[in-house]
Amino acid sequence: MGGIGGPEKLIVKGKRLDGRALDELRPIQIKAGVIKNADGSAMIMQGETKIVVAVYGPREVFPKHFARADRAHLNCVYDMAAFSTPERARPGPSRRSVEISKVIRDSLAPAIFLEKYPKTAIDVFIEVTNANAGTRVAAICAASVALADAGIEMRDIVTAVASGKVDGQLALDLFELEDNYGEADMPLAIMPRTGEITLLQMDGDITKDEAAKLIEMSMNACQKIYELQKRALRDRYATEGAAAEETVE
Repeated sequence: MGGIGGPEKLIVKGKRLDGRALDELRPIQIKAGVIKNADGSAMIMQGETKIVVAVYGPREVFPKHFARADRAHLNCVYDMAAFSTPERARPGPSRRSVEISKVIRDSLAPAIFLEKYPKTAIDVFIEVTNANAGTRVAAICAASVALADAGIEMRDIVTAVASGKVDGQLALDLFELEDNYGEADMPLAIMPRTGEITLLQMDGDITKDEAAKLIEMSMNACQKIYELQKRALRDRYATEGAAAEETVE
């Protein structure tokens, strides 16, 4: 967090540079079933961040030594397209992408009944096509929808958002300038029905009280995103049902 060369002020007269209030999410669109050949898929647009996720499985494990007798092997691969940032991203895995892949996997695993799929693999492929902050949390939201779209049995959908501290004030769902030049960033993921936290990270400098307020702010926002995730799945099933009726007729 933080840096030089950024705007002099990120909050002006109580408004952020993109016009939002401090506790306001960026516009979010989520759609399920966007990749025909995947077992499950989803797309999310959160502000200018755009991500597509494909899920394959449960299927045979490869390499075979990853197979577990008591549960599925969950594999998450997070990748940023070369054109996803103003400066061309280098193709192939980076240290950052490997770390975020693990973070996403660990965030999703508690919600999946992995024990129902022993000796198999569930592969989650995440492609960031445009990055404007919050890619890991947006990826978690889209991946959860894609897993549900694939028919993977889950305890709940995982929902995530990042909040932080900007110009000394607490703000929800940071966009790129705030993420680059703000004082702190806190990604959080939960299973909304129980409120169980599956991811909590913090980069920057905040007090204990500020952390508690950010967690509360993010958990409230997650409930709103949760409704969008469920709506995406309902719309997907409604579309399939209508298509099936047309085929019968």
